[in-house]
Amino acid sequence: MPDESAVRFAVLGPVRVWRGEGELDLGGPQERALLSLLLLRAGQPVPVPEIVEALWGPHPPRTALNVVRRHVGSLRRLLEPGLPARASGRRLVRGAGGYRLVTDGDALDLVRFRGLRDEARRAAAEGSPARAVDLLAEALSLWNGPVASGISPDVRDRLAVGGPQRERLAAVREAAGAALRAGVPGRMLPQLRDAVAEHPLDEPLLARLVLALAATGRRAEALSTYRTACARLADELGIDPGPELRDALHEATGPGADTPPRESLGPRTAVPAQLPHDLPTFTGRHAELAEVLGPLADDAEQAETVLISALGGMAGVGKTALAVHWAHRVADRYPDGQLYADLRGFAPSGSVTDPGEALRGFLDALGVPPERIPQGLDAQAALYRSVLSGRRVLVLLDNARDAEQVRPLLPGAPGCLTVVTSRDELTGLVAAHGARSLTLRPFDTGQARAFLAGRLGTARIAAEPAAVDEIITRCAGLPLALSCVAARAALRPHFPLAAVAAELREAHGSLDAFTRPDTSADVATVFSWSAHAVSAEAARLFRLLALHPGPDASPATAAALAGLPLRQVRPLLAELCGVHLVNEPAPGRHAFHDLLRAHATELLQTHHGEAERQEAVDRLFAHYLHRAHAAGAVLDPGGDLPPLPEGTHTEPFADDNQALAWLGAEYGALPAVIQEAAASGRDRLACLLAWSLEPYFERRGHWHDGLTAQRTALDAALRLADPALEARARRGLGRAAGRLGLHDEARAHLDRALELFTGLGDVVGRAGTHRSLGWTSEQQGDLAGALRHNRLALDLFRTAGHRPAQASVLNSVGWYHVLLGEHRQALTHCFEALTLLQDLGDRYGQAATWDSIAYAYHHLGRHPHALLGYRNALTLYRALGVPYPEADTLTRIGETHLATGDSDSARAAWEQALTLLTALGHPDADRVRARLFGRDERVGAV
Repeated sequence: MPDESAVRFAVLGPVRVWRGEGELDLGGPQERALLSLLLLRAGQPVPVPEIVEALWGPHPPRTALNVVRRHVGSLRRLLEPGLPARASGRRLVRGAGGYRLVTDGDALDLVRFRGLRDEARRAAAEGSPARAVDLLAEALSLWNGPVASGISPDVRDRLAVGGPQRERLAAVREAAGAALRAGVPGRMLPQLRDAVAEHPLDEPLLARLVLALAATGRRAEALSTYRTACARLADELGIDPGPELRDALHEATGPGADTPPRESLGPRTAVPAQLPHDLPTFTGRHAELAEVLGPLADDAEQAETVLISALGGMAGVGKTALAVHWAHRVADRYPDGQLYADLRGFAPSGSVTDPGEALRGFLDALGVPPERIPQGLDAQAALYRSVLSGRRVLVLLDNARDAEQVRPLLPGAPGCLTVVTSRDELTGLVAAHGARSLTLRPFDTGQARAFLAGRLGTARIAAEPAAVDEIITRCAGLPLALSCVAARAALRPHFPLAAVAAELREAHGSLDAFTRPDTSADVATVFSWSAHAVSAEAARLFRLLALHPGPDASPATAAALAGLPLRQVRPLLAELCGVHLVNEPAPGRHAFHDLLRAHATELLQTHHGEAERQEAVDRLFAHYLHRAHAAGAVLDPGGDLPPLPEGTHTEPFADDNQALAWLGAEYGALPAVIQEAAASGRDRLACLLAWSLEPYFERRGHWHDGLTAQRTALDAALRLADPALEARARRGLGRAAGRLGLHDEARAHLDRALELFTGLGDVVGRAGTHRSLGWTSEQQGDLAGALRHNRLALDLFRTAGHRPAQASVLNSVGWYHVLLGEHRQALTHCFEALTLLQDLGDRYGQAATWDSIAYAYHHLGRHPHALLGYRNALTLYRALGVPYPEADTLTRIGETHLATGDSDSARAAWEQALTLLTALGHPDADRVRARLFGRDERVGAV
């Protein structure tokens, strides 16, 4: 028997409530509107000011609060008959400055819809598209019309029903994609047709309809649908169809249209092109190229499967060169991009690439915003596979340590090519994933002779055949060793090759750790010979570069290691590059091959004592700390950066762009420096560097790396028993954890940081922690708590006389007043902030404050003032080159134009915002797209 006390709710269509089998009478229009608002928040608290604005708009009556309380009481008695007067009940509860409706499990259709959609996404990520279709079809069946239909249009507009409506549209897209992959494209045709009828300018929907029609044999209708869409886009928006819709037409009308075509799922992604440069002098390996290219050329089916080709072989044998050359040969078959990662599996420095680090780099390259990257390797790998689903991407994983390092980086769906290089045989990939294994051997005499001829000319090779044979023997046929010899010989075109062979004969060296039993030659002989060919200063730099923990180094970091002026180091690096002891993979970045790094490490141990090596490391780490500190000061002028040691001077960065450019170039090394500093007993430096990098982690969204760095810093601070460093590490850890949605962990660290700062008497530290607690409160729905913490922060910054931070927090206080509906109080604080920020020259802060001011004016109905404020913010954001805040402001400009009845200007602003957000791959693009392409009568039916 059904539970007669169970209460069920519906908001996906008319607002309805049932107890048992009986439907309840919800009362008048305002009670229904209030219930709709509470249901749309799905268990989250709704602040009272927001309720008032939803029910009455910007001009509520004086009695609004009393009316809200009366409606709440009516709803409580309706949902819980017999509830005593003034009792709070268990369904409609007060808290966080508002009211929250508690529903049981899936008793609300919106919650059920979201649960089914999440389950469908998991099924799709696990390779079960048929189950995903079933789940999405069930989710879509819950809809019985527009959200909260029956509510008056003006009130419904203020209920923010657009969010669930966009979720439904996304579910239709996802279902259509899953149906194509499952081979049942007709399953979702009715829903697709209905959705396109409602949104005839939504290009992702149109693309899916074209693909589904073609896959079910309706190619003529697919072409007609495309032509109609093109005409509408041109007539109503003045634009041509985008690449997704054009690609759909190409696939629908091309040779493969009789089978379910591939299509693009999810948010639009960037098209990465990360392959290293192909060597113009690449030669040989004809048999190996034929072996790996053969399946792609001979078997059309093979091109639609995940092909993993594991190129194995000893160090220096040319695995990377072959893989890169092969990848460039076939790159045009993978139009959705190429991803590349050096996994540093056998790096002598021990800095092996963590799979999570590589995954986050790939997701960033594919346009996934940092805030959408989940915590944990498994979740990140699942997102990566989902983003690649339905796309043709080439993935090159270079220098892998073992199969376990590679597995999270493998695409999970057809259409991608994965190439892996490793010294390991990677039998796990062969066994579990059907990888094609190819083991490279050193060049035979003929291949080596052709290799040298390509670099030195056939005439020179033919003139001294005996010397060439000896060089090949001394180099053991290894392309890396042959490259070094060829570089030296090329620099001296009149130098006899017999003399080169004689020098090799006399050189000595050892790389036992990198040789295999079947390698008879001592490869280090070649490297030692090359090292003897450069000046003593260049040879010393070569040895010291082995101490650098990152994948590559700039001339400035090389100068710090060597303890030399930059002007002296540049020609030394050029000297090393000239004989291939060091390469320059990108302008201004210098790197070793692993074998050469190992050789440099051996020489370092021989030529430099422990004290000298540690002095070089100290210089390097001090260089990184000083530059990171200078960058952090520019990125966060209101922050409390660590004081550097007395007498320390570092050249400041000119502006944000210069600071961000340096941090971006050095980011491959900076996290490794923090880890290495802590591991080598330099705990204080590890803490200070993590602290200095916090503004960059925040600005660029590197929250996973920030979390790791702050955990390292906290461990170091606890070893030092330094409460000041512990407090800062806990605050940084709390901020990073909060950004990743770990709110309980965040609050625990922030509460402890506040306790420590209070005990230390650190007013500025307390203030910064209150500000972080305010942000955490906002994320947990406690706007009143967020305002309270920011007011405390403001009082403390004023006490400390910290004007930059005071100005920034004044704007935060104003913003929370806006969100709470206290718009005039907001303006008072924001204008005070603006005056301070203008005095300080903080353009980023000024832009954010103008945006807050404009938002308050908009809600006060003073739309001309709002537009002026937004334009001021827009001018500053554009000058600073920060596209996301610019897009955010453009979105609000559109809302203000719409409120004045100027739908053309609203559309123009939203189109600009959509262009920016689409380029960023930001999820807000869907929200703006819905404004543009939705059936919103305020904008004009489209």
